[in-house]
Amino acid sequence: MALHPPDLLMDYGDALERFEPVLGFEVHVELSTATKMFSAAPNPAAKGSGAFDASAPNTMVAPVDMGLPGSLPVVNETAIRYSISLGLALGCSIAPSSRFARKNYFYPDLGKNYQISQYDEPIAFEGAVEVELEDGTVWTVPIERAHMEEDAGKLTHVGGAAGRIQGADHSLVDYNRAGVPLVEIVTKPIYGAEHAAPALAKAYVATIRDIVRSLGISEARMERGNLRCDANVSIRPRGQQALGTRTETKNVNSLRSVERAVRYEIRRQAAVLAAGGSIVQETRHWHEDTGTTSAGRPKSDADDYRYFPEPDLLPVEPSAALIAELRQALPESPTQFRRRLQTDYGFTDGEFRDILNANVLVEIEDTITKGASPAQARKWWLGEILRIANERDVDPGTLVSPIHVSELIALVENGELTDRLARQVLEGVIAGEGGPEHVVQARGLAVVSDDIALIAAIDTALQSQPDVLQKIRDGRVQAAGAVIGAVMKAMRGQADAARVRELVLERAAAS
Repeated sequence: MALHPPDLLMDYGDALERFEPVLGFEVHVELSTATKMFSAAPNPAAKGSGAFDASAPNTMVAPVDMGLPGSLPVVNETAIRYSISLGLALGCSIAPSSRFARKNYFYPDLGKNYQISQYDEPIAFEGAVEVELEDGTVWTVPIERAHMEEDAGKLTHVGGAAGRIQGADHSLVDYNRAGVPLVEIVTKPIYGAEHAAPALAKAYVATIRDIVRSLGISEARMERGNLRCDANVSIRPRGQQALGTRTETKNVNSLRSVERAVRYEIRRQAAVLAAGGSIVQETRHWHEDTGTTSAGRPKSDADDYRYFPEPDLLPVEPSAALIAELRQALPESPTQFRRRLQTDYGFTDGEFRDILNANVLVEIEDTITKGASPAQARKWWLGEILRIANERDVDPGTLVSPIHVSELIALVENGELTDRLARQVLEGVIAGEGGPEHVVQARGLAVVSDDIALIAAIDTALQSQPDVLQKIRDGRVQAAGAVIGAVMKAMRGQADAARVRELVLERAAAS
């Protein structure tokens, strides 16, 4: 249950008639380097580490991460390369010299009580990204900058409702995430989105996710916090030139939630202004359970952070040769990627549009890469997985991994599972019971391939239905369906219906 009073909301269509929305996004991407940004501690966001939730608190740390006296930061070279690659993929210019700065703020989850970031000298600046909406419309989103920084740790609030700080008895700090390399991508104000504003927000974050995945610099799993979006929204009366006061909805961690948060803020702000109120410049918390935002803290300006150059780190000065090397290695853009996959996999325009609308293109591509056929990958992601995701109001990619889907498909194609059994296995995988093979063994769901067991069940069914047996002998083979149904029921659905049919006809002819 939400701990804040419900907001007054204006109908979305009415809000857009009276006000113009202006958007801006700050997307934080955790880089999947082996070690952290400024220390040799292992990076819990490293590729395939699975360490984010599995490792004991405060075990993936070094003195620098804890802010211990006398410890000095050292820049991670791989993180620099990854950051330059991302800047280039965003169409940015790469600064010949960029500098780290100290961002001073009360950080209970950063031991040194400041964040090493970049302020007036970012590594990448002035870019643009093409974003394609579900209806095929293409937007160009202007990028102001992409700068490097370190992530903060994680606070766990104990004693409050749903893990929130309100009403908590105390908070625990886990520094495992402190110092994880981040790139923050900041857009310029985005004008003219109008009714498409929520859809553009979702598509933009999806495009950033696709870019960093294609570069191989982050797993970009939003449910794990590898990629997080702060959505800035302001509205202004039609015809007004001055920008309205913006709010910043923090750390939204799914594409669907980004879309919902932008729509909600437009409706909320419109209701406030229409009632004669004023918008407070503040951060807002997104509540997934209620689909609402609530007030956080007053939004600080740059002066409040008292930025000054980091005295323990030299400027970053990449060579022209390095920039050229990384530019040469850039993969295709997300738009080119989509067009190529549609051609390579033979999807029709309608099939491909369904994939994009469900936001499972990357998952389908990963599933195919791991051995599944395009048709089967599409079938499972747009079928049972999407059905469960819609029931739970979550993104499909948060339910199950492509490797597990490919393993499930292989079990069906090898005859070890029927589609019906595979759906039960999928439920177990989503429930966290393990991979498909483990769930099959634990639940005893494998297809019965022993002909002796099948024949025994078939003979029992034939003996109990002599009229059906006679019809089959008379050439009315469609009557075999009754026997097949009885056998499948006896075998609890764990038989191959096609094989059962073959054996039914053979036994009927022989009896």
